[in-house]
Amino acid sequence: MFRARPEHQKGIFTGKYSGFMNPYATKLMTYHLVHQLQREGFSVSYISKYFVMDWRTVKKYLSMSETEHEQFLEAQSDRKKELEPYEGFVKSKLSKYPDTSSAQMYDWLKEHYSGFPCVNSKTVFNFVAWVRQKYHILKTNATREYEMVEEAPYGAQAQADFGEYNLRNSQGRKVKVHFITMVLSRSRYKWVFFSTSKFKTEGSIEGHEKAFAFFEGVPDTVVYDQDRVFLVDENKGDLVLTEKFRAYTRQCGFKLHFCRKADPESKGKIENVVKYVKQNFLYNRPFSDIETLNQEALAWLARTANHMSHSSTRKQPSTEWEIEKQYLKPYHAKPYKTNNPLLYSVRKDNSISFKGNFYSLPLGTYTGKGCQVHLALENGKLQIYDGCGVLLCIHDQSPGKGQKIINNDHKREKSPGIKTLMVQVCTGLENPEQGQSFLEAIRTEKPRYIRDQVLLLKQTIDLHPRQIISLALAYCCTHQLYSAVDLKSIAGHFNRQQTSTDAKVVQMNPLTGTIPGEAFIQPATSSIADYDIF
Repeated sequence: MFRARPEHQKGIFTGKYSGFMNPYATKLMTYHLVHQLQREGFSVSYISKYFVMDWRTVKKYLSMSETEHEQFLEAQSDRKKELEPYEGFVKSKLSKYPDTSSAQMYDWLKEHYSGFPCVNSKTVFNFVAWVRQKYHILKTNATREYEMVEEAPYGAQAQADFGEYNLRNSQGRKVKVHFITMVLSRSRYKWVFFSTSKFKTEGSIEGHEKAFAFFEGVPDTVVYDQDRVFLVDENKGDLVLTEKFRAYTRQCGFKLHFCRKADPESKGKIENVVKYVKQNFLYNRPFSDIETLNQEALAWLARTANHMSHSSTRKQPSTEWEIEKQYLKPYHAKPYKTNNPLLYSVRKDNSISFKGNFYSLPLGTYTGKGCQVHLALENGKLQIYDGCGVLLCIHDQSPGKGQKIINNDHKREKSPGIKTLMVQVCTGLENPEQGQSFLEAIRTEKPRYIRDQVLLLKQTIDLHPRQIISLALAYCCTHQLYSAVDLKSIAGHFNRQQTSTDAKVVQMNPLTGTIPGEAFIQPATSSIADYDIF
């Protein structure tokens, strides 16, 4: 004979029909279910865990007859309520604001009544529920309207998100793994990468590099949650990114789109991928090591996630990706180091202090208070990068203390070569003194880029007439535009302007070179008075 299990009966009490029962009917149903489970042989301990109630309450229900239980419920309903004097206030508030929570009502009661008794929040919750039931004031829930959106064009968008999951190793112990995943919105082509540590900015950047290499291209836009790994502050739409992620996105050139807070549904594609990774790939999978897990994930992507037809598009993601990758921007590996770089402040003498020693930096690295560089330690080498991830220099780590490690290439002796180059370039100008003053101003503002600026000025001088260069140089000095890039643009403008205003001489008579007299004949004109006006 079939005996109903609690899971078969759970829908009767806690399922979709429970919302139609008032508290009296709910308690009555609980009483009968407790007795039914006891008749089927379940223990008091199991019944208490199943209904999430104290075992003493279960024993109390079992000791009462049906009549005694009904009398008990009637006595409870007729019992004087401690908060009954505030019934009118609660009713008026609920009638005006049906969506008010019991926690907010508790605060309002304490705000409006200085002598409000010190009661448990559960008491207020029960009283508010009682008032709602008595006056039939239902709590309104805000509903969100949804509409279909068009499919994104090929190569236009990707979505990225993080996830975590607990696996079991060979000893049966829990191992938490973290993963970052990305999906191309049009083709639904997926990628995932696992780590045993929580992803920080550096690890996330490494994940982006692996994803773009896997996709064989970079999408126009990537959609994210407002995660602290990427975003410091939403700032009313003027997003403030973390320093490292901002530097990385400048190199890659893709646009960023951050969803509004508490709105994961606006990036539903990647939310589904996170759930898919957990339920299809990670569920009941044993863990050996993180390298093996990543290899297994790539195999899973090839045979299942990107091979099987998508439930919405009815197309294979791998087939669609063959089309979409033609629309992605070309991917080039970025020289950004992700081996946990550390931030260090730059001293005025263009050096940093690391573990009791001082290491020199190229002249011009210090740009003012707050200037910082990234330091990565690898195989006894200090690799120092600027804010954009560009390698500045490499030092051998000193084992001692109080040492000054100076790279001879960072010394000032190389500056005479720059001065010589500046003089050589300025000799090609109509006003060498003005050119020298212009370059000195650039050197003050951009000392690290003075050589590039001088070479660009030399290139501009070779492209345009000396008069044009003089006009552009004078304009830059007058308006304090100390940049060879600006000078090049201004010189090009003046050159195009002069070319367009040059008059072309056209001979009227190519044989004699003179203008014939017929060219000066004026046509006859008539007076308006010669016409009849109706």
